[in-house]
Amino acid sequence: MTNAIYENTQDRDIAKKKFEEWLHEARHIYGDAVKTIRNHLDTICNYFLSRTTNGVMEGINNRLKLIKRQAYGFMNFENMRRRFLSCFT
Repeated sequence: MTNAIYENTQDRDIAKKKFEEWLHEARHIYGDAVKTIRNHLDTICNYFLSRTTNGVMEGINNRLKLIKRQAYGFMNFENMRRRFLSCFT
């Protein structure tokens, strides 16, 4: 159902209304997750304003964290900086 909201809804207010209906139906199954979604519903519905996500930024952060883990124990900041920069060129 939520996938259909993202695919078929163009307006933020309509999407919010559909989410609220889905949350009402899902409260018995998902419990605490419904409370969390309700707390962040306005932010979630902002997706419908420009239809963009932060997925690319999350991918960049994940890549940088991986490089940082691989460099554990190395003390030269300049080398780590070069690795960060080189992985995105």
